[in-house]
Amino acid sequence: MVPGTAVRWRRRVGRWRRTALAALICGAVVLPLSGAARPETPAPAPAVLAAPTAGTLDEAYAANRANAAEASRMAAAHGDRHRAAADRSMADPSRHLLAFDGQGAGLATEVFGDLAHADRVAVLVPGSDTSLDTYDRFRAAALALHRQLAAEAPEGTRTAVVAWLGYETPDTVSTTVATTGRADRAAPKLRSLVDDLRGITGPDTLLTLLCHSYGSVVCARAADGLDVTDIALVGSPGTGADSAAGLRTSARIWAARGADDWVEHVPHLSADLFGTTVGFGTDPVSPDFGARVFAAGDGGHSDYFDTGSVSLTNLARIALGETTEVTHD
Repeated sequence: MVPGTAVRWRRRVGRWRRTALAALICGAVVLPLSGAARPETPAPAPAVLAAPTAGTLDEAYAANRANAAEASRMAAAHGDRHRAAADRSMADPSRHLLAFDGQGAGLATEVFGDLAHADRVAVLVPGSDTSLDTYDRFRAAALALHRQLAAEAPEGTRTAVVAWLGYETPDTVSTTVATTGRADRAAPKLRSLVDDLRGITGPDTLLTLLCHSYGSVVCARAADGLDVTDIALVGSPGTGADSAAGLRTSARIWAARGADDWVEHVPHLSADLFGTTVGFGTDPVSPDFGARVFAAGDGGHSDYFDTGSVSLTNLARIALGETTEVTHD
């Protein structure tokens, strides 16, 4: 190499990193949001229920459906037809809602399959822009996974999927999407969900977390000592940890990114600013992170749970514990 070239290259890389970090900080902390806040649609307080057990699941489902029905009536009276329709769909007798809260952006935990008797349970943790108003796309992912598990499970293995919209997700264009604040607040709720699932299923059922986008930050914040066998991170911007070992969990850590996922271009940097961590550090699919990297195909950021996709097939294998069948690029 020509003398001085390496030095100039290092300087250019350093400038790029500083520029990228500055842009990240600007977007997360300084960038003003456009548009006025939408007036909040009224909704009832969530149903007050004891911790669910296998014997009380049907009662919990019924109580949360009734709450969703009341939320739909209140939204309709307020003139919010879109939210009224979303809540009314939640109240359908076929829905199994382990939790529901129609207030604000809305929260819901929905079960697919026979949770009380499941041998394997996969918990989906969503990323940004997920709310009751956009819930259908999250539900579609859970349904696709549920069908895939049922198709691939060995004979006699019973499966269930839990779609956990249990935290207020950040907007993709917002002051919160590049910080760990929402994830820090969500982590205790995710740990509480796992405890509740253990109370329903018992200790022999194996639980897996499948975490998409910003949801991977939530899973990482909750991982320490969590009673799950596997944590899969897809489309992850980072976790806030430097490595898989930094998550302090005995669970196997998996990571994947589709070839057309824009998150590849997010700078994998992290900085403390005014007591807030901005950025999420090491890329989970990089060798430095130390996760088990698996194939996700050619899909984009929203395609990981598409029926027939490489990523969905591998996520189902992870949830089923068929780790030797997981494919790699």
